[in-house]
Amino acid sequence: MLRRWILAIVMVACGVLVLVTQLAAGLPAVGAVELVVFLALAFVLSPWAFPRSVDAAEAQRASAADGRPVVYWRPGCRYCLQLRFSLGRLARRAHWVDIWHDPAGAAVVRAVAGGNETVPTVVLGGQAVVNPDRAWLREQLRSGGA
Repeated sequence: MLRRWILAIVMVACGVLVLVTQLAAGLPAVGAVELVVFLALAFVLSPWAFPRSVDAAEAQRASAADGRPVVYWRPGCRYCLQLRFSLGRLARRAHWVDIWHDPAGAAVVRAVAGGNETVPTVVLGGQAVVNPDRAWLREQLRSGGA
């Protein structure tokens, strides 16, 4: 569980360290601004930046029922962040599985990515796409069962 939060924790710690350093140098405003920047980075690198994650079994059941894609991701993944933010509000239409939180989700990704935990991986209609094109996924979320 801690592994999901390690990057966010490091960002908060760096922000506090920078704040203390700036306070010691007599620059409290600069320190406060830098702390806010580090806190924003901590949020982006945390699981909070993503829609609520579900376990792989729940996501697969829901996807079979509503036709929406399942997106396998992990906190701190640059490509997952790019995908998440490029989708905007449409991201809520997908079922998100954090592979660091759900071992079954990690197993699904390894099965389709040649033994690697390459994310983001999207499964839609039984077809898996590793590192999907963002425009393609947006279109899938806008259309049909999504």
